[in-house]
Amino acid sequence: MTEITYSIRDAEFEDLEAIVEIYNSTIAGRVVTADVDPITADSRIPWFHDHSPHFRPLWVLCMGQEIAAWLSFQSFYGRPAYDGTAEISIYIDEKFRGQGFGKILIDRAIQIAPSLGVENLVGFVFAHNEPSLALLRKYGFQNWGHLPGVARLDGVARDLVIVGRAV
Repeated sequence: MTEITYSIRDAEFEDLEAIVEIYNSTIAGRVVTADVDPITADSRIPWFHDHSPHFRPLWVLCMGQEIAAWLSFQSFYGRPAYDGTAEISIYIDEKFRGQGFGKILIDRAIQIAPSLGVENLVGFVFAHNEPSLALLRKYGFQNWGHLPGVARLDGVARDLVIVGRAV
């Protein structure tokens, strides 16, 4: 069995184009994101700068020099009393899906979260995104909320599941 060699590092501004390209690749499937049209790297500059290696990191997982996946920590609800809770999002390049990178990134997020002052991790996942829900549940995430019909994708009402776990 061949061992997969990868590295995980804090994202740099030069990575933003690749991060957005990976994100945009998920839009058409209508399973992963509520965006319905591709976004631009310029539109994500403020989002990029909201991340900090020591508070709300944005990581890229690289295969050699190529970005294969990314994970972001984002503040939950934007008020100081919620600083101990962070939302995580994971996106994997199409050609690297199914290789365990989601597991690697979730495992690292769980391990690193306490050093960031994070006590709880949450994810916002469409109810019809069973692969993501199954992966998160393998790592102890439980249903913390269900918002029926809050999104409309191509005329179809979609439920949002909030999953979470203490770390």
